[in-house]
Amino acid sequence: MRGNQQQEHYWEDAVGYEVKVTKGLTKLKESAYTYSVQEPTADYRVSPSDKSNMAKYLFGGFKRCLYPVQKFGSDAERKLAVILDRDASRWFKPAKGQFQIYYRQGSEHLEYQPDFVAEADGAIYMLEPKASNEMNDPIVLAKKESAVQWCRNASENAAKHGDKPWLYALIPHTAIAENMTLIGLVQQFGV
Repeated sequence: MRGNQQQEHYWEDAVGYEVKVTKGLTKLKESAYTYSVQEPTADYRVSPSDKSNMAKYLFGGFKRCLYPVQKFGSDAERKLAVILDRDASRWFKPAKGQFQIYYRQGSEHLEYQPDFVAEADGAIYMLEPKASNEMNDPIVLAKKESAVQWCRNASENAAKHGDKPWLYALIPHTAIAENMTLIGLVQQFGV
């Protein structure tokens, strides 16, 4: 058997994984964005008229975001940014490699980057807005399971140092509206 044939017949019975916390917080990784220099930075509070290609817009004007500009994959993400900029003490969209969270797809272990991280008075939240029709997708659920475990480990480590717990929420995009609150979304969709 070769390549894909071997992967199709591969299985692993994991009894558990050893978790080692080797360091605390890491510096924010820099984000790189592609955008048209002719396009001014869009106001994140205003929904663009053309939502079919949200990735073309570079949004700014945030008060509590750790980065001056952000890109969003959907209007639901933009709306979540409105909620976070109002309700969180600080928030950001992590750059690739910011967290070392891995999920399993077949025989591969792939990196997962949550869409948002927000700090509030009582906790730090990893937030993943997702299209409603993808909420039960096996890959989405594998990412969720890995992120929930990561949050448990981070919370255990944080508790030793008197820091805030980490919580994960997988939020259907249809539930995100600007009049929602961060705490309300987390109470409804958090794990």
